[in-house]
Amino acid sequence: MKTPNYHDFYQKALIPIGVNDLVSLQESESYYPNSPSTHWLIAVEGVQLPQSKIYYHWKVSIYPADSEGDFNWKKPYYCSPNMELMDHANSFASSLVAASKNDKLSSATILEKIS
Repeated sequence: MKTPNYHDFYQKALIPIGVNDLVSLQESESYYPNSPSTHWLIAVEGVQLPQSKIYYHWKVSIYPADSEGDFNWKKPYYCSPNMELMDHANSFASSLVAASKNDKLSSATILEKIS
């Protein structure tokens, strides 16, 4: 398994998980009962394209984390499709931060997956 590119990993937020989002997390593959998560870590990540010149696309990832920000990079709760522009990824990440603060992250990511 390829390790993430932490050189181009930009943490946007560490936000407490609300009650509604916690229920959704507990029903997902990202849930670890032995290591309960209390926060969402929302980040913009660079995805290097396979070509001779170094070129990136960007994705937004959401990881369950503890209050210190520790998370398991192998099991994200959500990863967006790759975006060509970092500005688009930052904007989308900001909308997910707002949704998570309102305990509506699970419905925001479901709507994104359907679109």
